[in-house]
Amino acid sequence: MSRPSRLAVLAAHALAVPVALLFLYPYWWMLIGAFRTTRAMMADPLRLLPETFDVSILRQIARVGGVDLWVYAANSVVITFAATLLGVAVTAMGAYALARRPDLPGFATLRRLFLVTIMYPYMLLVIPVYVVLFKLGLLGTRTGIVLFLTLGPIQFFLFERFFRAIPREVIEAAQMDGASELRILFAVVLPMAMPVTATVTLIGFMLNWAQWFPVLVISRSPDTYTLPVALLAMNTELGSNVQGIMALAVIATLPVAVVFLLAQRRVMQGMAAGAVKG
Repeated sequence: MSRPSRLAVLAAHALAVPVALLFLYPYWWMLIGAFRTTRAMMADPLRLLPETFDVSILRQIARVGGVDLWVYAANSVVITFAATLLGVAVTAMGAYALARRPDLPGFATLRRLFLVTIMYPYMLLVIPVYVVLFKLGLLGTRTGIVLFLTLGPIQFFLFERFFRAIPREVIEAAQMDGASELRILFAVVLPMAMPVTATVTLIGFMLNWAQWFPVLVISRSPDTYTLPVALLAMNTELGSNVQGIMALAVIATLPVAVVFLLAQRRVMQGMAAGAVKG
């Protein structure tokens, strides 16, 4: 590597390190806040290290809003995994159908409607969904929450752009072997789309884990609340338990942070595959 190139790399790293620390500081502040009392945080909010490493706050947040913390955690895991897996299957089948037969009546309109859902304010979609779930008798159930979170327009377009780039000869060869469309999708197309499938799964997981407003609207009792909703319960008319909020925020965000750090390269590869091949 030439000297100018080395200097450029060093300069890039010198710039990237402080920028990375700047973005990591809020999470570090939240982590430190879990060990500091509310009075200490108000007195010295920019302190980089806690006065003591006291974990007694975990006993205080073991029960939030009259419900054990493990119930919120279990709901988050069940709802997130169910909505993510169902969302991957549904968006994959929908994108495959649209990519295979874009000329069918209504398919072009359906594609535009999916595009509109990306630009449409997410919270406004809750009103019609609430009415639909009420008619179906699914309000206050985990099934209703999962069905609502299954909607994933971004995931749909990643699949659709990739499926359009698959050579027709591959699909025609499978048809000549007598494979049905469903078998072609799951046995031929999806194995070819593993980078995009992994990306869609990870995006769905991270988005669904962080959702709180749909869960709060569809639920009828704290028994179906998730960890992000439990954070809202820490704010009461009597005040806010800042230390408890920080501790619960760490618990709620840690799984997503770990998953993303472990799979960030796969996410970037899948995003590039869905964009370039389209």
